[in-house]
Amino acid sequence: MSDKPAILGGKPRFDHKINIVRPILPDYSEVQNEIQSILCSGMVTKGRYLNEFEEAIQDHLKVKHAVAVSSCTSGLMLIHKGLGLTGDVVVPSFTFMATVSSLVWNGLNPIFADVDIQTTNLSPEAAEAAITPHTSAILGVHNFGNPAEIDALQAIADRHGIQLIFDAAHGFGALYNGQPLGPQGEANIFSLSPTKLLITGEGGIVATNNSELAARIRLGREYGNNGNYDSLIAGLNARMPEFNAILGLRSLERLEAGAQTRNETAAFFQEMLGCLPGIDFQKVRPEDRSSYKDFSITIEPTKFGLSRDELAMAFAEENIDTRKYYDPPAHRQMAYQSYDDQRPLPNTNWLAANSLSIPIWSNMEYGTMSGICDAMERIFNHREAVSAQLRVLAR
Repeated sequence: MSDKPAILGGKPRFDHKINIVRPILPDYSEVQNEIQSILCSGMVTKGRYLNEFEEAIQDHLKVKHAVAVSSCTSGLMLIHKGLGLTGDVVVPSFTFMATVSSLVWNGLNPIFADVDIQTTNLSPEAAEAAITPHTSAILGVHNFGNPAEIDALQAIADRHGIQLIFDAAHGFGALYNGQPLGPQGEANIFSLSPTKLLITGEGGIVATNNSELAARIRLGREYGNNGNYDSLIAGLNARMPEFNAILGLRSLERLEAGAQTRNETAAFFQEMLGCLPGIDFQKVRPEDRSSYKDFSITIEPTKFGLSRDELAMAFAEENIDTRKYYDPPAHRQMAYQSYDDQRPLPNTNWLAANSLSIPIWSNMEYGTMSGICDAMERIFNHREAVSAQLRVLAR
């Protein structure tokens, strides 16, 4: 293969698109009996497989309650409602939009706080500085599957008498102090969409040891109706169908293997790409394990010789898919700009401009891993010519 990158006329490193994710799904033969049973029984929701899935997740996460819902977002909305949150909630801006939308849907006021530039998670110091007399909770995020600084955030929440919740959308497969995420804080809400390690198609899991909260979420996912059509709370239709629960049960069997493979892939990327100047990686505490739902690198343009956006464009010519999480960050998104109190968020803004997620899967082959690294090395080796070519294309 020519040493010249594709953007300069060389042959693309891959002859087909390498997607940012590739979900691991069961073969039809693995689920056909269960699917046949729900079709024959007519119980396509609120049946045995939902109960089995919730019980299996409770055992896996070591929590008293695992409540399956239609999405991570609906779960977040029901948690805030179930806890009776009011006023302000401290939240990172370097997160997916749904973290913040769940607050706004509940009439809450997001107070944006900065993240740690190395972990990309909510900074405990910044979170405490953002607390106001009207703050009722801190909403942390296990970003890209990297566990947040849970103990430090819990100490702050206890000191101020407020609630601590975690958006654990990326959390299945992650470990905090060697244990699964789930029991920490008042609740963790996980996503089960196709970009995650544990997949139900669409869906979420609320994990909590708070029995009262779990009961309110179970009620809330049924419109707030306890069976007599007299709503006790303003709820949603947030039920998980039986088919999704069946997928979840099969996916749970593959979860640990997928998490281990992703960590091995991440270690390979760090070894191969870490020798390039200006490239850095998310810091994971040695006692923790990231799920690596995403593998994110940061690019320091003055050292690497190309900006994040230039590298992404060069990768695209190599048929390598990438994502710019999270650009723009939540405080600069049109829907949430009015909540921005102009608090300095330097780390958030830097990461939004310089962070790039590259493909990672739960069964990525060696050839794909090495091909991504080869592509990046040859782009770097021709960085001046690549930058000049992109300036020409931009005219």
